[in-house]
Amino acid sequence: MQNGPLTLALDIGGTGLKAGVLDAEGTLIVPHARVDTPKKGTPPDLVEALIGLIKPLGSFDRVSVGFPGVVRGGHVMTAPNLGNENWHDYPLAPVLKDRLGKPVRMLNDASVHGLGVIKGSGVECVITLGTGFGFSLFDNGHLAPHLELAHHPIHDDKDYDQYIGEAALKSIGPKRWNKRLANALTCVQTLTYYDALFIGGGNARHIKIPLEKNVQIVPNDAGITGGVRLWDPKLDPAFAADLGA
Repeated sequence: MQNGPLTLALDIGGTGLKAGVLDAEGTLIVPHARVDTPKKGTPPDLVEALIGLIKPLGSFDRVSVGFPGVVRGGHVMTAPNLGNENWHDYPLAPVLKDRLGKPVRMLNDASVHGLGVIKGSGVECVITLGTGFGFSLFDNGHLAPHLELAHHPIHDDKDYDQYIGEAALKSIGPKRWNKRLANALTCVQTLTYYDALFIGGGNARHIKIPLEKNVQIVPNDAGITGGVRLWDPKLDPAFAADLGA
């Protein structure tokens, strides 16, 4: 018997689009599906790719979206790895609501990932290593205002995306990439003085450096399973109002 509403969770990445259906407890009841992100695609191209990905997944009652950029009130403000020019102020949540006929909430993808792994105690930091560098911060379970750390300078003229993103990994190789990662983790620790750090994303599998006891590599599926938390009635009202429901 179905336990509460079903949530369709969408995880939008620079290289891949993922979708899965979660029950009210956040359990993945339909294994996640994936397709490549349209290269240099416009917002309508990506929407069509999402619709095609969703169709085989069956029924759902509501939609959660993790998007790789700054999002406000269901609109995309920035999309560094998808093309900012096309995406600025694009109403992705309202468009999906119209196409799917279901309520839609959207949040930065690293924040959704964090909602899927945090314990809710102390200062918890979440980073994702994929096409770019995702970042979110939580204080006793409460999401802090979004910071685009990915585009903050870290070394010479490079920001975090350029320093340890997918392109850097391919260019310099895993050994040098891990040295850069160690430097980036030191910077993040100095910046946030976290109690716990969670590392997700597809490139977390390349980590070879030793990690402190309060640092944990977490499953990449958290970008999907965290989606149910966007509908948590315990969310701060101001936070919930900014999701674009």
